[in-house]
Amino acid sequence: MGVRVVSVEGRLWRLIRPDAIYVWREERVRRKLEWYYRVMNNRAPAKFMLAKKVPAETDPRDLATDELWHLHSDLRREFSTMLHSVRSNGLTLDEYHKLDTPKHSFLDVKIEILRRTLSSCELCEWRCRVNRDVKVGVCRLGRESYVTTYFLHVGEEAPLVPSGTIFYGSCNFRCVFCQNYDISQLNPFTGIKAGPKELATIEEYLRLEGARNINHVGGEPTPNVHNIVASFKYLNVNVPQLWNSNMYMTPKTLELLSDLIDIWLPDFKYGNDTCALRLSAVRRYYEVITRNLRSICESGDPIIIRHLVLPNHFECCTKPVLEWISENCRNALINIMDQYRPEFWVSLNPKRYPDIARRLRRDEINAAYEHADKLGLDYREVS
Repeated sequence: MGVRVVSVEGRLWRLIRPDAIYVWREERVRRKLEWYYRVMNNRAPAKFMLAKKVPAETDPRDLATDELWHLHSDLRREFSTMLHSVRSNGLTLDEYHKLDTPKHSFLDVKIEILRRTLSSCELCEWRCRVNRDVKVGVCRLGRESYVTTYFLHVGEEAPLVPSGTIFYGSCNFRCVFCQNYDISQLNPFTGIKAGPKELATIEEYLRLEGARNINHVGGEPTPNVHNIVASFKYLNVNVPQLWNSNMYMTPKTLELLSDLIDIWLPDFKYGNDTCALRLSAVRRYYEVITRNLRSICESGDPIIIRHLVLPNHFECCTKPVLEWISENCRNALINIMDQYRPEFWVSLNPKRYPDIARRLRRDEINAAYEHADKLGLDYREVS
């Protein structure tokens, strides 16, 4: 697969997706996505830009790793104070650019921690602990990232369109029904190798072409987080950063990311570990995903949770997923997705996966909508 850039559809998004304009008339959308809306319209600096302005008095490269984490904790408190002030009192981009730019910053501390993490990688919950300079783990990646395509995406949720989407090769899941199996599992090293400077160039290009956000997706962005975070050092345009992910990351990775991401777009696939192990080959799924989602929801960050409804999985997956969101993340918008189709291993071996070897029936998606209505969830604007 070659690299694709801005499409004709991306330039004509107002004609193709008028709902991307009208959705902002909905009070619930404006309220729940307020921070993202402000950054999207350049009424506030993105979080990664604020992180550049929090000074670190010491060169992070000179510190031991435990000292780095202590420094990160101290600077995080300063960053949180700054972010709270910006959210409450406002900060224009002109005012932002008048702030002093330190020699070393909170962002630099994060970059250095992530650089070292790859020597014994624990970015995701596989915790492979391999040195990715010489060996690969479940994600099969070294330090390099592979961008398989990037373009203005007009098929995302209405508040996100047009989305400056960057697809990364490889994934830490092995979903048997993956619709992007060509880049996540079969050919994860296609496209172009991209380090921090190349990613920053792509992000700037997409924003200047009209992207409302930079949408890091794949595959899965988490194995590439070191390059993505480092790209912010070279990115000089204001743009919301969006994390489109399976959320199978460690608490430390989430801590490093949470000060930089303006809007979250996580998948919440399964309501139990049995389905997750059988269909995506991951363990402890429910514990890990609910832990990470709870952290984001408690932070108050804008979040749109995606749930792909699977045939025959209402009781085991859809129902408990929606009920967990209702009990733990009332500030979320939810995309209840009806576009499941048998792909990849399911289409090749339907007898092995008879429960999901067909498309959804109308009564199955309606059951999901009805349960969401019963729970009072906000899903209609983005589903």
